[in-house]
Amino acid sequence: MRILFCCTGTKAQPWLEGFRTAFPGAEVETWSAGAPPADYAVVWTPPQQFIDEQTQLKGIFNIGAGVDALMTLRLPPGVPVVRLDDAGMSVQMAEYVCHAVIRHFREFDGYEADAAEGKWSYRKPRQRSDFPVGVMGLGVLGERVGRALAQFEFPVMGWSRSARTIAGVQCFSGEAGFNDFLAASRILVCLLPLTPDTDNIMCQGTLARLQPGGYVINVARGSHLVDDDLIALIDSGHLAGATLDVFRTEPLPAAHPFWTHPKITVTPHTSARTLREESIAQIAGKIQALQRGEPVAGVVDPARGY
Repeated sequence: MRILFCCTGTKAQPWLEGFRTAFPGAEVETWSAGAPPADYAVVWTPPQQFIDEQTQLKGIFNIGAGVDALMTLRLPPGVPVVRLDDAGMSVQMAEYVCHAVIRHFREFDGYEADAAEGKWSYRKPRQRSDFPVGVMGLGVLGERVGRALAQFEFPVMGWSRSARTIAGVQCFSGEAGFNDFLAASRILVCLLPLTPDTDNIMCQGTLARLQPGGYVINVARGSHLVDDDLIALIDSGHLAGATLDVFRTEPLPAAHPFWTHPKITVTPHTSARTLREESIAQIAGKIQALQRGEPVAGVVDPARGY
């Protein structure tokens, strides 16, 4: 067996060692132009040249949950593209989103600002029932986030392309349910895959449908959000603010207004990091399943883009 590793911006050696341990005797190498054909590829934002050269692949494994970068390439027909199901990311995402929701709901940002000025301040307690949270995207990560928020007794809504049923979450689906979902939400969490249908989905027309004093948390992709529309709605008072972990350009440019806006919290795409050992174990298990002719979870549907 031959496995090629082609992951932009990723330190290769620990991954190579992990796959060599999982597959003793296999050839596991970093891709370079003109490399001999491989059986399987482990990738993150690979160049088109890699795909064009590797004509004998039996499977392409993405080391993240998001596959939007792969969907821009000409992929070989009939070769399964497989994303990570979880690999330790869902609990991280639940931590991050719950922290952002609670920080906003409990006004901890205001307490932090007061403490910096030496003020001993008091804020009237707010009711969870007044802060319904809408989770947009109910895949593995979105479902975990919705269940976690429900444990804190927030009203939780969820929206997905197809109908879902999740305990503790009021689920909406499809185009018909989208506006009702937005109107029922005061805090909006984006966990959608990035596809042509979801590009710019958080724009003036959608964000204005959130309840007054709405709050936006984007942990999916920067291209889901129209930056200027978010700022305009915050400055108008319709939205109370935002916590943003993903951006159209990363790293976020130094001159971008998100850095200095007093009601926007910025983090450097850290809401759910790929955990190497868990990811290697999952990918290795799926390669073994494919070799046995068994189906695997996480196969991407190119027509949907995820």
